Amino acid sequence: MSTYGDTDDTAPPGRLAAGRRRRRTRTGTVLSQELIVRTAIRLLSQHGHDALGVRRLGIALGADPSALYRYFRSTDDLILAVADELIGMSLKDVRITGEWRGDLRCVGLQLHRTYTAHPQAAVLAASRVTRRPNEMRGVETGLGILRDAGFGPDDAARYYHRFIDFTLGFAAIDAAAHTLPAEAEAADRGAWQATYTRLPADEYPRIAESAHALAQTMSTSAYPGALEVFLDGLQDALDRHGR
Repeated sequence: MSTYGDTDDTAPPGRLAAGRRRRRTRTGTVLSQELIVRTAIRLLSQHGHDALGVRRLGIALGADPSALYRYFRSTDDLILAVADELIGMSLKDVRITGEWRGDLRCVGLQLHRTYTAHPQAAVLAASRVTRRPNEMRGVETGLGILRDAGFGPDDAARYYHRFIDFTLGFAAIDAAAHTLPAEAEAADRGAWQATYTRLPADEYPRIAESAHALAQTMSTSAYPGALEVFLDGLQDALDRHGR
């Protein structure tokens, strides 16, 4: 992994930006952390992880590659900023109504939708802890929904952990599928119809009786349906404690 500078992961969010003067690129664009992150997400969709090389980013921004050193300490620092931007994009359209199930569903679906829309970035970002403002806002939002539903502080923390890992796990799986070469992705999707519907029933009786249902359901993400099962589990937990 290429580095832009010395890494200090203990620095609090926002410290690096303090006192940093915005600079214009050779094309006249004002260089900023926000512009670099948006450009990195765009390049990731085109070139994968190689997009985060300082030279490629500098060319795309019309800036001297050394200018990136002033904004990000390392490639990993930039990946964390990309991860936080994805969270911010996900939260943009979330509206908290006070109905916990609908609110948590909205957060989950927006996260999943954003990550699968930017699969190359999502594969890098889904497992990271950004320590940045959007992530903190997301954690506060998720805990707030669960506390308002009736869970105590400790239970809210545990259920939030399960919810976010559950959601990002599905997002990472679905995003990874979208990063495959088009031919491989099509072959994987088509296999449920082309291969599994033709297996001999005497050898694979359970597959044979469910083959057409498999071909239909396996071509789409399981997340929306699995999310409802998860929410049902939360409702059961609330009911058991009379909340």
